[in-house]
Amino acid sequence: MSENRPKVGIGVYIIKDGKLLLGERIGSHQANTFCAPGGHLEYGESWEECARRETAEETGIEIKNVRFLGVTNDIMENDEKHYITIAIVADYANGEPTNLEKEKCLGWKWYSFDEIPERKSAFLANFLKSEFVSELKKLMKS
Repeated sequence: MSENRPKVGIGVYIIKDGKLLLGERIGSHQANTFCAPGGHLEYGESWEECARRETAEETGIEIKNVRFLGVTNDIMENDEKHYITIAIVADYANGEPTNLEKEKCLGWKWYSFDEIPERKSAFLANFLKSEFVSELKKLMKS
């Protein structure tokens, strides 16, 4: 039996004016693909705390109305990674998206649902194929 265990990640789908904030990953697994802000859930941390922390660390923006959206089982055999990714949705509160982790991301940009780039991370691709995507689309239109 393998010693490897899945890790728990948080993906934060931030909505502003009907658009999602996505960044292009570099320098780590899933490089050259696009994903939402997020990262590892820390010991003792709530999902909301993690979503706020990771968003601030990666983009410098603040979020509000943070809530659960769904969950995906993300197995990336080429990267030898396995994540249970908790999808969180939040509304933009304030700040200008800034690339605060230049070694991990090329930058952040707002995308309408139809503009989401083809090169999706496994996290984003799996979420977009999940039953939870319909709720995200509704929230982006409201």
